[in-house]
Amino acid sequence: MIFSVSSKCFLSLVCIIQVVKAVWNTKEFMKREHALIRPYYGSGIDIPYWQFTGSTIVTPNYVRLTPDLQSKQGAIWNSVPVVSRNWNLQIQFKVHGKGKELFGDGMAIWYTKDKLLDGPVFGSADYFQGLAIILDTYSNHNGPHNHQHPFISAMVNNGSMHYDHDRDGTHTQLAACDAKFRNLNHDTHIAIKYENDILTVSTDVENKKAWKECFRVEGIHLPTGYYLGASATTGDLSDNHDIISIRLFDLDLPDDPRSNEDRSQIMPSAMYFNPPRKHVDDPNESLSGVKIFLMMLLGSIVIVACAVLGVMFYQKQSEKNRKRFY
Repeated sequence: MIFSVSSKCFLSLVCIIQVVKAVWNTKEFMKREHALIRPYYGSGIDIPYWQFTGSTIVTPNYVRLTPDLQSKQGAIWNSVPVVSRNWNLQIQFKVHGKGKELFGDGMAIWYTKDKLLDGPVFGSADYFQGLAIILDTYSNHNGPHNHQHPFISAMVNNGSMHYDHDRDGTHTQLAACDAKFRNLNHDTHIAIKYENDILTVSTDVENKKAWKECFRVEGIHLPTGYYLGASATTGDLSDNHDIISIRLFDLDLPDDPRSNEDRSQIMPSAMYFNPPRKHVDDPNESLSGVKIFLMMLLGSIVIVACAVLGVMFYQKQSEKNRKRFY
């Protein structure tokens, strides 16, 4: 068979593409059992490999953890433990609501020993074992802050540490960065990469179709066999917290001797934490905007009433003086 020069070039290009694809597939292989991709429905309202709790609802286009209503919390958890030692978790999400200035509270992405446990930490349990990536939209302003909101932080816990909402978790966080991901008209994404004991969190919230590094922390030790999840909560303030897709890519290479290391029994740990900052007790009585408005309104009424009484008193005195004069 005789091939033309253009045909040979085309076949060479196809071969190169196939080789590149093969290399890519060994480096990052998406795990179906850890994927949440539209359409979500399996049979009825069940989603294969996923379980959800609380206020979570499943629609054809998104999984809504909380609606834009007060005092709601919801979560979705993968039912299959992650056995990969190195992985890259990519999540498309959306946080949006009616609030312009005040909104909250936020959501968290989990890699933990236990799943489906409701609790006070953005809809999941406190004193957890594993990793939490927290997307916090409401600032509690307890003591000085070095960041703006919304912001993203990471916490590794061996089950002994408490997440302190009053300090926005800054006394136990590994690292954090600002990320304006709320009320955007385009897609927002976060990538959590754990490879060779290095945790790298990146975002694409500017619709640039490229990852921007949020932070990178070395010396993170995470076991295998933990579960993936996402949860969210609202309080006096609220937002819609939506998960659109979840994809986990296996980064383990077959010829890497470290991939055969048994990591199932190690404790989650980190070599470095941000230095703690002092907890400042909140005042017992705080004046809300409504209280201040009512006090100002009452003060204005008192001033007007005093002015009216003063004018009436002045008029009566003037009348008496005129009568005395005549």
